[in-house]
Amino acid sequence: METKVKKLATLALLALTAPAMAQDKVEVNVGADVVSGYIWRGQDLGNVSLQPTLSIGYQGFSLTAWGSVGISREDTKEFDLTLGYAANGFSISVTDYWFNNGPGYFHYGAKNTAHVFEAQAGYDFGFLSANWYTNFAGNDGVNKSGNRAYASYFNLTVPFSLGGLEWSASAGATPWANTFYNGGANGFEVTDLSIGAAKEIRVTDQYSFPVFARAIWNPATEGAYFVFGIGF
Repeated sequence: METKVKKLATLALLALTAPAMAQDKVEVNVGADVVSGYIWRGQDLGNVSLQPTLSIGYQGFSLTAWGSVGISREDTKEFDLTLGYAANGFSISVTDYWFNNGPGYFHYGAKNTAHVFEAQAGYDFGFLSANWYTNFAGNDGVNKSGNRAYASYFNLTVPFSLGGLEWSASAGATPWANTFYNGGANGFEVTDLSIGAAKEIRVTDQYSFPVFARAIWNPATEGAYFVFGIGF
């Protein structure tokens, strides 16, 4: 799951939304992260995981494939596709999340699907980025009455530099009752408070790789996590 204009897990864990410039040529990126735990918007989705990414971008548009596979057999496997556009700090996207703990991939029925469809809109002011996400179809959660809740999440992130590292502090919340987040049907809940840092480890003059660590608290579930990751 995750932002989701470019679903590099390094950026997802740090909750940074990088402004995209319109490219004059097609850009293709491929990579993978290994993380000590898969924590998404304050929710524990798995243990040690491999999370590959493949993306293609042109003129501010991007199409990204992202996945997560845990080393534990019980961990859910995930495959996401995100179509997005970003320019001058503004970003919008639509993501199709799919999980292997329900109907097969090609099941799209209203009550027979493991897909979740989400829309995102955000703006990066430089000193602060703000993003809003809303589920609009699929297995997307319900409210207390059992109706579609349009489960939503919003996040504010502040990047800063300290001690030679790039840091970010982030706060996220769900604005109204739904069963998609935290397994409950409460109203407004703060679900994600986190702070983390990243740096590049240089191996040769031509090659380096990122490492990152993040402390995460979920006040709604009283959960606390510390995640470390390596990117390739």
